[in-house]
Amino acid sequence: MPRKPSAASIDDQIKDQAFSELTALIEESEKLLKDSAALVGDEAETLREQVTLKLRKARESMDGARSKAEPALEAAQDYIGSHPLQTVAIAAGLGLVVGLLLGKR
Repeated sequence: MPRKPSAASIDDQIKDQAFSELTALIEESEKLLKDSAALVGDEAETLREQVTLKLRKARESMDGARSKAEPALEAAQDYIGSHPLQTVAIAAGLGLVVGLLLGKR
């Protein structure tokens, strides 16, 4: 039976995608700004339009990532709220296992 991806892995994928897109945007913006130093008139206006378009795309991408992450976050909060003892038991069990593994080193 195929496993459903966990909320944490989905969140990590969304974060990674958003950060990589944001990094690419910053790099492109820096390049455009360096190129714009010698531009005047129509060339400068074209460059500003390109930067504005890139920033708009980045904003839309971040909004999309946020909207994708919200259902996973709500599901996690609902589960924790409706199963507090199970959540504490799982966290304690994981802590015990990690402690035992680290203690043997």
